[in-house]
Amino acid sequence: MKQTILFLRSLLFYIGYGPVLILFSTISCTIGLLMPYRMRQEVVTWANTIIVIWLKWSCGIKLKVEGKENIPKTPSVIVAKHQSSWETYYLQRLFRPVSTVLKRELFKVPFFGWGLFFMHPIAINRGSPREAIRQVQAQGEQRLKQGNNVLIFPEGTRVAYGTTGKFARSGASLALAADVPLIPVAHNAGYCWAVGKFIKLPGTIHVVIGSPLDTADKDSRQLTKDLQKWIEDTQKTLSHTR
Repeated sequence: MKQTILFLRSLLFYIGYGPVLILFSTISCTIGLLMPYRMRQEVVTWANTIIVIWLKWSCGIKLKVEGKENIPKTPSVIVAKHQSSWETYYLQRLFRPVSTVLKRELFKVPFFGWGLFFMHPIAINRGSPREAIRQVQAQGEQRLKQGNNVLIFPEGTRVAYGTTGKFARSGASLALAADVPLIPVAHNAGYCWAVGKFIKLPGTIHVVIGSPLDTADKDSRQLTKDLQKWIEDTQKTLSHTR
């Protein structure tokens, strides 16, 4: 019976989720093009807020956030683990205006990909790591100069809750090259919205935004180690039942 209820609640979520995604993605690539970029991102990411709220009401997934006071008022590089689709929605709204590093294949997804294209993301060729690093560096510095934050998922793809992938140095390298703050973010969204799972589990997604990491006298390798340690250590303190 419990599994049936979870399935029905998850189905209810997707029934509302799909139309919201289609509507706001269509706005992004149609009338959104008539808006200044920042206004377009402000309007389109209302979909992200609606999705997070709808997830709470349909599936019982609440939200707890700590460390908002650590968000700089200047452009920064934001680094977080990628466990689900949830953090892409929440963090893009929280850190707007933001350019997210993502695989360019997403642009081929009907509606979602088309709308995403006009949000000024940083699209990379994930099949060529060296080329991807160059793309993040060049486009990232450009986006930061334009006043955007840059959001990076250093493991490169979604990893299951409680596991760790290899952290790429692109976030640390970009922050050092552009001389901007590097902000670590820890969260446990993958427990409630698991990779590849239809059913959403009720609970609390706990997000912690860290203070800017100290970059003095550090290269990208050491800074990435510091970044990974902070995120992984903080992940262990998060509870999905609070």
